[in-house]
Amino acid sequence: MKIYVALEPQDLRKSFQGLSELAEGHLKEKLRREALFVFVNKRRNRIKLLYMDGTGLWVATKRLEAGAFSWPPKSDRGQVKLKLNSEALQLLLDGVDMRGGKFKPWFERA
Repeated sequence: MKIYVALEPQDLRKSFQGLSELAEGHLKEKLRREALFVFVNKRRNRIKLLYMDGTGLWVATKRLEAGAFSWPPKSDRGQVKLKLNSEALQLLLDGVDMRGGKFKPWFERA
């Protein structure tokens, strides 16, 4: 699965059509099977996921009751997206601050 994170905050009042336009227009990625797009709002207390499963689109939302998501910063000027692996996405959704983090030698990917 390809996971693309939009690094800039977005208007999360958008749903299927608006998020699809962001994925294709702003992130310059085609909506395709096994592609997951991750968006955050300005306050970083909500995340929306846009997923294409081959037959249609899914939209999922997570709202934090307190605090904010630790969002990855841009590494280059003009960078609009970041590719993540599934483990990093899970850490992001769980609220783990990934800055300076790395896998321990004993961690084994399945």
